[in-house]
Amino acid sequence: MIRFDHVSFTYPDADVPTLIDVDFIVPEGELCLVVGETGSGKSTLLRAVNGLVPRFSGGLLTGVVTVGGRSTAQVPPRELADVVGMVGQDPAAGFVTDVVEDELAHVMENLGVAPDVMRRRVEDVLDLLGLHELRNRPLSTLSGGQQQRVAIGSVLTAGPRVLVLDEPTSALDPAAAEEVLAAVTRLVHDLGITVLVAEHRLERVVQYADSVVFVPGDGSPVVIGDPSAVLSGSPVVPPVIELGRLAGWSPMPLSVRDARRASAPLRERLAPLRPPQPAEAAAGDLVAQVSGLQATYGSLTALSGVNLEVRAGEVVALMGRNGAGKSTLLNHLVGLRAPQRGTVRVCGAEPHRQSARDVIRSVGLVPQDNGVLLYHDTVAAECVAADRDGDLAAGTTRAVLDRLVPGIDQRSHPRDLSEGQRLALALAIVLGAEPALVLLDEPTRGLDYAAKQRLIAMLQMLASEGRSVLLATHDVEVVASVAHRAIVLAEGEVVADGVARDVVVHSPVFAPQIAKVLAPETWMNVDEVRAALATLEGPSQ
Repeated sequence: MIRFDHVSFTYPDADVPTLIDVDFIVPEGELCLVVGETGSGKSTLLRAVNGLVPRFSGGLLTGVVTVGGRSTAQVPPRELADVVGMVGQDPAAGFVTDVVEDELAHVMENLGVAPDVMRRRVEDVLDLLGLHELRNRPLSTLSGGQQQRVAIGSVLTAGPRVLVLDEPTSALDPAAAEEVLAAVTRLVHDLGITVLVAEHRLERVVQYADSVVFVPGDGSPVVIGDPSAVLSGSPVVPPVIELGRLAGWSPMPLSVRDARRASAPLRERLAPLRPPQPAEAAAGDLVAQVSGLQATYGSLTALSGVNLEVRAGEVVALMGRNGAGKSTLLNHLVGLRAPQRGTVRVCGAEPHRQSARDVIRSVGLVPQDNGVLLYHDTVAAECVAADRDGDLAAGTTRAVLDRLVPGIDQRSHPRDLSEGQRLALALAIVLGAEPALVLLDEPTRGLDYAAKQRLIAMLQMLASEGRSVLLATHDVEVVASVAHRAIVLAEGEVVADGVARDVVVHSPVFAPQIAKVLAPETWMNVDEVRAALATLEGPSQ
């Protein structure tokens, strides 16, 4: 169904190709997972499937990409809409109407589909994706999982035989991610649709994949094959495979269920040992305090009586379903919203009453879309502007950036950086003013496992310097590695606040993979298991 025949691609003004001699076939009715490190070319590969690369990106593409027998070099993207449907990383960015049912019909209107056929297809998609109760809802009121399903439905109504998804679960909580992936697998199994999906959170999707394409990003050929075989030698793997490598399991498990079945000998070896004790809450000075905070959007209650404290040296994870109020809470802490009821204080002051220049010296926010902080043409210009806006000594922001991720070319356009590099630049802009409280909203979106480890090191460094970090995230694996405390929001209320290990391990939704595999003992991540096994004699089993 999808064929890349010795395809190479180089972006305009780039010194080296992004894709080199890509050659593989995805058969009809398969779910193929594209994996690779951040910046390796996964999104470029996906956009080549419907011709957006190179028709809209520019650059030089050699070789042939065919989909359903049509060459993307001969057929423009608009004429491939009945063959290929594509949903990008931000589904809401692709919406062009205001209501769910109108969005589902929009593509068919552009294709000139007959009204009676349009009506039938809309009803079919509503039933297929479980959207019938949302048909008259404004798109702006939907949760992240609902938006993702509507975005998928809006391309399905055109009747494509291929569905291309770029990071479909990156902004979703675990439950919403399962909801979306269940809908996608139903398309594959029931309708025979071919799905090509790129996803960094492999622990969510790899067990559903029929095949895996590994994009190395270093000039080496892409590798395609059975998920277990390809990922056994890949540097990008989910925690269960990392644990399988440590324990020497064969075949390599792809799911918690498979790993659980293979883990009996490992659990026996770990039985005499005990997981690390929960980290004590930081005893530093009080940095931020929220008391009785209430916030609404029209008739919708976003926060209801929220109370919390953050102290110096703490890394606090803020968790909860999409729409639970996490981003709203961060916006109050940085002064973007004034409390309707209750109080918010950071370093003793109310941020919404301070000037922007005063706020950035006490609290800094890196939003979910960190690109909103970047508006210059080069990395150097961004650093100079941040120094000027914060009244900082020349070179301050660049020095912070080099400490976070050394070697970023100052001539690079911020939009050309990898997700990890762009996050580091946005974080450097915020950290240059040395705020006592750092707020991060879904910072691991679009990051591979290696980039996440670098982020974890950054956060640990900030905590060791006495900074406070409040991390709003759905990434339970990062929480398991770095957070001292975890706070869970539901329906705008705090339903749990305690030591991170205690909060997440006992949750069926927020527990990390290793905790599920090795339950009832509360091991949180592979590093803890590796350290424990190192204390025993003999090789791990």
